Amino acid sequence: MARILLSEGDITAASADAIVNAANTELVLGSGVAGAIRTRGGPEIQAECDRHGPVKLGEAALTTGGQLAARFVIHAAAMEPGGRVTETSLRDATRASLELARAHGLRSLAFPAVGTGVGGFSVQRCAEVMLGEARSHLAGDTTLETIHFVLFGEPAYRVFEQVNDAEKVAAGLRRLAK
Repeated sequence: MARILLSEGDITAASADAIVNAANTELVLGSGVAGAIRTRGGPEIQAECDRHGPVKLGEAALTTGGQLAARFVIHAAAMEPGGRVTETSLRDATRASLELARAHGLRSLAFPAVGTGVGGFSVQRCAEVMLGEARSHLAGDTTLETIHFVLFGEPAYRVFEQVNDAEKVAAGLRRLAK
């Protein structure tokens, strides 16, 4: 049975088939999650991003994981360079990442709270959007067995935990109402 996991930690240390990078459309590994991936994963990740070239807003690209524990990095382009993340771009980039994982037969995927740093997006709304997309994806045809949200800092973890718990309670109430 597929599952969603939440933890506080460093996504670059996550043991998964792929981790997701909060990317810009130019696939330039700047600061935040992308900078941590560049630092820990090595220059081959940026080199592969450069060979791939830009992607459209809301799309995703797959590269090597370099020296990371994960075999791959999925770059979720939820913002233009220097821009802000919107609900639409976050939703589209999350879906694109999940579909790319499915297309490559991946079994485990780790996400950060995409767009909540440099992208300026609300952690609360990010949790609602991303967890909703993860649940929807796992309810369909997928190879993913685990979607792990690795959140930087306890405040982000607690917000994701509350949103996830609220959905579990709502789902239980819907089952009881039947």
